[in-house]
Amino acid sequence: MLKKFTLLLLIVGLSTAVEAQIKTPQPSPTSKLEQVVGLTDITLEYSRPGIKGRVIFGNLVPFGKVWRTGANANTKITFGDNITVAGQELKKGTYAIYTIPNKDSWDIIFYSDTNNWGNPKKWDESKVAAKATVKTEEIPFSVETFTIDINGITNNGARLEFIWEKTWVGLDFEVPTEKITSRSIDAVMNGPSANDYFQAATYYHTSGKDLNKALEWMKKATAGEDAKFWHLRRMSLIQADLGDKAGAIATAKKSLAEAEKAGNADYVKMNKESIAAWQK
Repeated sequence: MLKKFTLLLLIVGLSTAVEAQIKTPQPSPTSKLEQVVGLTDITLEYSRPGIKGRVIFGNLVPFGKVWRTGANANTKITFGDNITVAGQELKKGTYAIYTIPNKDSWDIIFYSDTNNWGNPKKWDESKVAAKATVKTEEIPFSVETFTIDINGITNNGARLEFIWEKTWVGLDFEVPTEKITSRSIDAVMNGPSANDYFQAATYYHTSGKDLNKALEWMKKATAGEDAKFWHLRRMSLIQADLGDKAGAIATAKKSLAEAEKAGNADYVKMNKESIAAWQK
């Protein structure tokens, strides 16, 4: 009995030791910034080292060499849409931000490989998605903790800012707000597309809802000269279910002709079988 009790105490002690993990602050705490610029979502993730009595630029961070732009894992920025930076289009996605600090300017580099701890072991120029050179400015006070921010926000762009010690660097970028807004306005003002009507009609048909409404939508979906054979096929099925066999056959023949032009054997077969069944 004593042995069992001793074993139980040992198990409890080990469990407590595993669960009781020491927690200490990160020397360079992580930060995450989420910002909407115009209609574009932007996320920034990076680690923030402190000065801690050191000389930073030109010493801890040497001039003329690639810097990880922070600490620890890659500093990463994610754009929800294609943006423009220094006249270069940067596709939507996630990039590592590397910089080459100099006394009077910085090179800011958007690198497509984000899986490095610090600088890549081997720099690959083909992974440089965009690069810009911007002038540095001296600020009249010292910023202890490395900071990246997004400021100067307008509907069409913003400024990516890097601040540490007495150095400030800003890089302007543009977002496609006008293009996105115009596309959205056009889509709404022009009304539903043929495919929108097709999807709605298909749902009503397969769900056993109002077939007359489904037929109304399918007539709109197939109103143009370039009606799709799969749209016509759905319309013929709705007509048949409404008891309009003559209309269904006429529509199925149109679908058959378009399917033959497209070389779609499945729809050719389905239309021929339906026409034969409806003609009986």
